[in-house]
Amino acid sequence: MATDGSCVRLRLERPNQVWAYDFVEDRTRDGRWFRMLNVVDEFTRECLAIRVGRQLKAADVIDVLSDLLILRGVPGHVRSDNGPEFAATAVRRWISGVGAATAFIEPGSPWEMA
Repeated sequence: MATDGSCVRLRLERPNQVWAYDFVEDRTRDGRWFRMLNVVDEFTRECLAIRVGRQLKAADVIDVLSDLLILRGVPGHVRSDNGPEFAATAVRRWISGVGAATAFIEPGSPWEMA
């Protein structure tokens, strides 16, 4: 396993082992962009959270994950791509600080996300 969490392939064995999160973007009818931050449990495929906003940043990722942590406990790993909101130092430190490990998908391999 790489020390930075990159390209970690995990054999899923139980719920709450790996959470995956990513952004989806779309437009409203008037053409304005909005983003949705989605968090999924990779084992159960349950959508744990969706946060919607015009702008979502690293602080929003931490806010959503901390709410889930209170409800579900600490996951073993938190997987994402290497986008700026996910690879941000603040997000990585927060994940490490709560006792979870990061796992990043291979760049250019979106099929690795839950």
